[in-house]
Amino acid sequence: MIRVLIVDDHPVVREGLRGMLEADPGIGVAGEAGSGEESVAMARELDPDVILMDLRMPGGDGVAAIERILAGEPRSRVIVLTTYETDQDIVRAVEAGAAGYLLKDTARADLVAAVFAAARGETVLSPSVATRLVTRMRAPAAESLSRRETEVLALVARGLTNAEIGRSLFISEATVKTHLLRVFGKLGVSDRTAAVTTALARGLL
Repeated sequence: MIRVLIVDDHPVVREGLRGMLEADPGIGVAGEAGSGEESVAMARELDPDVILMDLRMPGGDGVAAIERILAGEPRSRVIVLTTYETDQDIVRAVEAGAAGYLLKDTARADLVAAVFAAARGETVLSPSVATRLVTRMRAPAAESLSRRETEVLALVARGLTNAEIGRSLFISEATVKTHLLRVFGKLGVSDRTAAVTTALARGLL
């Protein structure tokens, strides 16, 4: 019997997942947690085989919870189960030690198969997530941003104009434009919005 801990801040989601999993005789739900903090405590108490972890919850996100759980209970295998599939979310979860990354529209049969696979020590990824990871790995490494370029882009993300950024950093508006053009070139984008979005996705901001 594979013992599973379900972590999600929505009771109706936890109830639905419990029903889907316990329909298989080889899986038992050992417990449920409604927050990242609660999941850490329950993982220590229950020592589950597999943990289904939502990413965005009150009281700390799922990635932080994964790191804390695996620091103390390395036997447990964590599968992220979320509605989000941004590059940043995927990479953060994998780097934290997640054994899998599934989306909440995953079919019941696929979810059950993923739980068994994770318990066997395998990695499980939704097809779209696997594609994003492979694409990211094959992409040429982005040239890193300088400290000043990062400062300028961070102020762009806050909605400041070039003139406002210049005053904030005590540089001329022309210098701000020069930094932004370098940022665009390094990130392979052509406008401010794309630069901010790309930098966030790559974990540069």
